Amino acid sequence: MTRPRPEAPDRPARGRRRASHSLDAVLNATVELLDEAGEPALTLRALATRLGTGVGSIYWYVSGKDELIDRAIEHVLGGVLNEVEGQTGTGDPIDDLRVMAVTLFDAIADRPWLGARFMRNIDVQGNSLRLYEKLGQVALRLELTPLQRFHAVSAVVGVVASNGADMGQEPPQAVVDGSVTREEFFGHHAAAWRALDPEEYPFVHDIVDEFEGHDDREQFLAALELTLAGLRLEAGI
Repeated sequence: MTRPRPEAPDRPARGRRRASHSLDAVLNATVELLDEAGEPALTLRALATRLGTGVGSIYWYVSGKDELIDRAIEHVLGGVLNEVEGQTGTGDPIDDLRVMAVTLFDAIADRPWLGARFMRNIDVQGNSLRLYEKLGQVALRLELTPLQRFHAVSAVVGVVASNGADMGQEPPQAVVDGSVTREEFFGHHAAAWRALDPEEYPFVHDIVDEFEGHDDREQFLAALELTLAGLRLEAGI
């Protein structure tokens, strides 16, 4: 007669490994990796190494890299939203729009991974939509039609997004490795512009000196002021 086999000891069910870190810790580490080296450097394995845990524990929170980036965007924009909500209104809606736009710009300007996509989740309830709503609530204080307000907020967001994405681009490798300075890099392009036929390219010759020594943040502020000045005229204030 065959003796019954002893029962095997209980084993944990196969599946995701329970997270050993909080969601905030995971997102903070994600933002650090993205800030340091951009999206290409963000892998679940690299994140797990940063946290000192296994890849399986990260799947406790997200299904993959795309969701991880979406959550990182929400995480950063949550800080922006808190800052915006803590700002005291000036009584002038145009000035309030300026303050909010600059706050948002400063948050994304140094983040190539965020600059071009920070409003991509505006179709769902989250911090992107909440920031959009905050800007819109300021626009509600202007004597404009709904269409004009829609265009106004779209224009402000567009200035922030386009300039933020432009500033957030990775510098040329020659600048990164120190082969050339930023001034030398722009000087090279300015020299090429100056060599163009001034009759064929009069505008380029007109602004080449400004281009060579321009400050990116000042360029954003100037574009924002042009947008807000037009909005002020349209609202009649």
